[in-house]
Amino acid sequence: MRKFKNGIIFILYAMIIGAITGLIVWAFLKLCSISISFLWDFLPAQSNFPFYPVFICTTGGLLIGLFKRKFGNYPESLDEVMAKVKKTGRYQYKNVPSTFVSALSPLIIGAAVGPEAGLAGIIAGLCTWVGDKLKHFFKELKDLTSIGLTATLGTIFCSPMFGFVEPLESEEETKLPKISKIVLYFTTILSAFGVFTLFNFVFGKTATLEGVGSTTLENVNWLNVILLIPIGIALGFFYFYSHKFAKFVFKPLKKHIVIKCTIGGLILGIIGMILPLTMFSGEEQIGTVFETGPAIGAIILLVVGVVKIILTNVCIESGLKGGHFFPMIFAGVAVGYAFSMILGIDPIIATATLSTAFLANIIKKPLATVLLLMIVFPANLIPIMLVAAIAGAFLSVPKSLRR
Repeated sequence: MRKFKNGIIFILYAMIIGAITGLIVWAFLKLCSISISFLWDFLPAQSNFPFYPVFICTTGGLLIGLFKRKFGNYPESLDEVMAKVKKTGRYQYKNVPSTFVSALSPLIIGAAVGPEAGLAGIIAGLCTWVGDKLKHFFKELKDLTSIGLTATLGTIFCSPMFGFVEPLESEEETKLPKISKIVLYFTTILSAFGVFTLFNFVFGKTATLEGVGSTTLENVNWLNVILLIPIGIALGFFYFYSHKFAKFVFKPLKKHIVIKCTIGGLILGIIGMILPLTMFSGEEQIGTVFETGPAIGAIILLVVGVVKIILTNVCIESGLKGGHFFPMIFAGVAVGYAFSMILGIDPIIATATLSTAFLANIIKKPLATVLLLMIVFPANLIPIMLVAAIAGAFLSVPKSLRR
């Protein structure tokens, strides 16, 4: 009876952690959206300031560099956060405030990065703090940090199953948690997602992934599908090589964080003036591609997709750090839409096929890739996406390059 009572109490704690996670994710994204609207919509409307993107991005990069020099080079990447949680069961929480500011700032100035890395570090730190405060009552609280991470991922990407599968799926043998832990995982994930959805409904939606519409399998040209998969894989190879190049370029400035961030901001501003679609995390720009793709043109969309990949790596390596999921999904969609016009095929089928192969080649987790992109593309394309994801994950670049 005592064990049963403790289990019920722990489930209630999991629900509370999930609710807090959902609230933090919503508040972070809402604050980001309001700040972007003020900086990029309201202020430019008040004056015709010349070279505004260059000024904002360069100044923002300078301020971010000064902040990082004093408080640390945060946020850590999603992989780094998850690796630490997997190894130790905890994440340092004394840096949560600086992680919050460092994660929010690049997003506000238009960096081509996503919010998932910063939010993962924030939630992991808070969950570890809660676990430390309550560890005298429940020995199971050592799992609270990893449970909080799954809820964060499931909420950010509006895909509870992605949040559960992504941390489990790897190149190594995957072992499912015990039934009791699975219950806690889904209790936390659904609680977080429910609170996030509720706040979106009451106070207005934040920027998240949304569907691009529907299509029918009658529109599938299998020859084109077979052609698009290796193109997506080639784009994945390009991502890794551009990442390696960006690391090489900024390595000499490793100890000069202020200069590095300022240069990153300057590059972001210049490219943003020429190709505005390459700025920001990309989830909202996916809709722009589908609405105005034919007017933009195939060549420009190809350039936008390729430059987005380069710019994301430049932002991350220069210190304007964040996640790569959102911008890479956008890059895949932009290139996929371009090829839909080149080949004369259904844009939804083309973007679903190419972006799935591309993203799976990067993260090497085919099931998680499909679960994530199901939010964007219609469910009847899942068979095609599974084939693309498996092919993309199987045909990979050398491990040394990925590291």
